[in-house]
Amino acid sequence: MDLPHHGYRASKQRGRGSAPMGGESMLFDDTSTSGTNAQGYYTPGYNMAGPPNDMQAGVGNLFADPMANAAVMYGSSLANQGKDMVNKEISRFMSVNKLKYFFAVDTRYVLKKLMILMFPYTHQDWEVRYHRDTPLTPRQDVNAPDLYIPTMAFITYILLAGMALGMQKRFSPEVLGLCASTALVWVIIEVLVMLLSLYLLTVHSDLSTFDLIAYSGYKYVGMIFSVLCGLMFGSDGYFVALAWSSCALMFFIVRSLRMKILTSLASDSITTNSGAKPQVRMYITMATALFQPLIIYWLTFHLVR
Repeated sequence: MDLPHHGYRASKQRGRGSAPMGGESMLFDDTSTSGTNAQGYYTPGYNMAGPPNDMQAGVGNLFADPMANAAVMYGSSLANQGKDMVNKEISRFMSVNKLKYFFAVDTRYVLKKLMILMFPYTHQDWEVRYHRDTPLTPRQDVNAPDLYIPTMAFITYILLAGMALGMQKRFSPEVLGLCASTALVWVIIEVLVMLLSLYLLTVHSDLSTFDLIAYSGYKYVGMIFSVLCGLMFGSDGYFVALAWSSCALMFFIVRSLRMKILTSLASDSITTNSGAKPQVRMYITMATALFQPLIIYWLTFHLVR
């Protein structure tokens, strides 16, 4: 027999809501009616809208707190003060603007400089140009020293050394690290010796530490050329390339440092009657040039077999 729909629903609700017979207590609480609405239909027992947004309220209260804002501002001020202190300490040892000067290069300058390093005999004008007592940037003057080519050449030399050691089945991270550190240490020693020599001899020139690093780092170009020829043509090709790159680098160093060191000979000869100092300065320039082939050979001969 079909019952009315609303009658069945009402009787079902009364049956569930009635107390147990005989006054016996129920073992479990009857929670079946908590999910029904006023009309008797079932509704879920959990909130579909999700949990309350307590986290967002907590974040809002945090930023609204004056103490929290004061702490954030204090932390920002400490960070700015620390940044200023670091920049100040760095500026004591090196000038950032001057360092940017040595990296102000373009593709045209790099190509012309590489040609001068490998074929310096065809270059005629070696004088560094100035504008209002300030040397022009490398992209404006090909004779100006830069640090871009030495840096890129150093990285290329390390990669080429790793490839050469791998071809000879001698590659290992320790050997490659030793090769990189040795090449870097030799440049540092060379620059320190040059600075000490110029200081002891009281040579007044416009050579800076970055200039010496640049001129000392140009040897990596010849080292790359020598190793490449050794890998392609064997030991004979290596020694031919070594001789060519060494002679080219010596010629380049002498002509470049001549405009930096030897130009002060005339002015010093006027103020001093002794001719020993000019001769010693010339010897320093020649010794610097003659020292380059020895370093190139020492850092590359073990890569070619």
